[in-house]
Amino acid sequence: MPIYEYQCKSCGHVFEHLARTRADVPAACGKCGAADPVKQLSTFAARTATAAGKACEACPATAGCPAAGHGCGAGCSHGY
Repeated sequence: MPIYEYQCKSCGHVFEHLARTRADVPAACGKCGAADPVKQLSTFAARTATAAGKACEACPATAGCPAAGHGCGAGCSHGY
């Protein structure tokens, strides 16, 4: 189920809405109660895994990464 971001035309409040169907849209702003919030264009999150021994694309390929077999540097800042 996708989560969409909406913004209220009246008060500017930005909020998220979990859409269970295509017709599932918020009828009003949860903060001020104004009708017809506007759907916002937003990005999506994706996480990819690296194969064992393959260097990560986001880090230099040096020894010392705390994740076994990852192959990036010890200064890895993206959670490996």
